[in-house]
Amino acid sequence: MNLPQGPFAEFALLLLVSALVGALFVRLRQPVLIAYVVVGIAVGPAGFGFVTAHDQIDLLAQIGVTVLLFVVGLKLDLNHIRHIGAVALATGLGQMAFTVAFGFALVLLLGKAPLEALYVSVALTFSSTIIIVKLLSDKRELDSLHGRIAVGFLIVQDVAVVMAMMAMSALGGPGNEAGWGAVALSLAGRIGAVAVLMYVLMRWPLPRIVAAMARSQELLLVFAIAWGVALAALGEWAGFSKEAGAFLAGFSLASTPYREAMNARLTGMRDFLLLFFFIDLGAKLDFSTLGAEVGSAIGLSLFVLIGNPLIVMAIMGYMGYRKRTSFMAGLTVAQISEFSIVFVAMGISLGHIGVAALGLTTLVGLVTITVSTYMILYSQPLYARLAPWLTVFERQRPFRELAVERQPRPEHPVEAIVFGLGATAAGCWCSCEPPASKPSGLISIPKRCARCAASNCPFALATAKIPTLWSSCR
Repeated sequence: MNLPQGPFAEFALLLLVSALVGALFVRLRQPVLIAYVVVGIAVGPAGFGFVTAHDQIDLLAQIGVTVLLFVVGLKLDLNHIRHIGAVALATGLGQMAFTVAFGFALVLLLGKAPLEALYVSVALTFSSTIIIVKLLSDKRELDSLHGRIAVGFLIVQDVAVVMAMMAMSALGGPGNEAGWGAVALSLAGRIGAVAVLMYVLMRWPLPRIVAAMARSQELLLVFAIAWGVALAALGEWAGFSKEAGAFLAGFSLASTPYREAMNARLTGMRDFLLLFFFIDLGAKLDFSTLGAEVGSAIGLSLFVLIGNPLIVMAIMGYMGYRKRTSFMAGLTVAQISEFSIVFVAMGISLGHIGVAALGLTTLVGLVTITVSTYMILYSQPLYARLAPWLTVFERQRPFRELAVERQPRPEHPVEAIVFGLGATAAGCWCSCEPPASKPSGLISIPKRCARCAASNCPFALATAKIPTLWSSCR
């Protein structure tokens, strides 16, 4: 009897294996994320190699990454940026400068050529935004202070990796050696154009478009995915990255009253599609050049796992945050990114370095992603053990975190929630006087939002079935 063949049969087998291996890892109290990477290794060229639909898996992985970063942008409003912008920029740039400088010296000591050492040291600076956001989201720490700061400096790193790729591309090929000024000018122009475009879209057309789409819950979901994918494709076309475009797409809708409804409906789709990202990541790991690089990889892995968190803690402690916040944020940079492997592979394609550098980076990525996943998942007991030795990373008066805690509370906090807001409930609710005494309203029918907004009534577009609604009630 012939077994079913083709992409559909391969996907069915892949999902079944992922479910079984994931169940085993949950039973053993291990991260499911690692299970998916293991499945990718097993079914990929380095393992049994019985899955050949790599293009289809890669496409679903890219859409999953787009949805993930769209949701991240959707949760990041302007108030968060005002509070964490300076520390995110300082921490991101400081950590990258430290890692490049010390990593370059360390790789040279391991006997590598200067250009290869430069590539590897730059690759060590990038942390995986996708993996970190997924872990923080699973732990419901994405909206915490350290979670928001971590997302901020991870976005700084994402911008830096794009600039690094453009810079290294300028080194390749005859006649491109004099292109540094042109590359810098082009990048600055594109960043300025994106800033202007986003301001115009958020100011005028987007609110009206979203309000029109929100008349139907299904249409709102389709629009959210379409907007995220469209800006991701536009970001890649403009020379940035799909990830940056997807993040900006979500951020552009973060100030609308419909973001909770979009977020709730995208969560399940995000988790399903990210399964293919982690499988694809495992399938692409190249083990053919790893044997000679084990010793070097262990040294560089320890550098990333220990050195990167320490520099983040030092910077955040100096800027006035408590040692716990600094420690939790520092753990998020204790691994390298999938873009690190892409960056080194680009250097090979340009003829700058050999394949040995790719094997070294791959092994460092495998070790640091695995170990840092456990560090983040068990961050609370880890901090409890290390707290007595972390006082050196905290000022006597952590002024910046104290300022966050002392921000004025709402003058009239919400004391009740009205569910439904049908014709009768909405009439009674909007007639409450004074306006500050009105309970917050919960609307499940989008077309009633405009009516409530016009009456200056506090409301949110959501339903009582959304889990994130209750987890956000504090």
